[in-house]
Amino acid sequence: MNEISILALGGNSNSDFGSPEKTLIHAIGVLRARGLTIEKTSKFYSTPAFPKGSGADYVNAALLINSNQNPRELLSLLHEVEADLGRTREARWASRPIDIDLIAYGQRLLPDAETHAKWRGLSPKDQATLWPDQLILPHPRLQDRAFVLVPACDIAPDWVHPVLGLTMREMMENLPESDRKEVVEL
Repeated sequence: MNEISILALGGNSNSDFGSPEKTLIHAIGVLRARGLTIEKTSKFYSTPAFPKGSGADYVNAALLINSNQNPRELLSLLHEVEADLGRTREARWASRPIDIDLIAYGQRLLPDAETHAKWRGLSPKDQATLWPDQLILPHPRLQDRAFVLVPACDIAPDWVHPVLGLTMREMMENLPESDRKEVVEL
């Protein structure tokens, strides 16, 4: 069964394919070649590194895709594509040529509401040092990140978060204006 999913893409260092923007364009082509149906692509945006001051600005985008893979298979594919494009996982929030995150898979909540609440409520200090050993969907901090929400609103503004009950647009509008203004269309 095919399901619509939301991916967030970003990068802030050059790859063998060129600048972060060229790397994202190449990644979209690779995802298509690997069997994903890309329904919509957001505009590209420049955003400050997260956390602030941790590196060069990012180029961010979002994709609405259609996939017949289950969420774990899809995540595995995304990690393979990242590795093929030069991504290494050496340090949390380090500069990288490509990052492809599975933000949402339809209306699925994984693995369960309790685990999702734990990761959604993680303190900023713990976010820097801890990461889950399992897939958490939707992404537990989606609602806090303008660099994800602004591009995602280009492709799925009416998608409703299965836990928070808010649309993508409502989550974006709930962010401080200063956060939204840092996401600049290229």
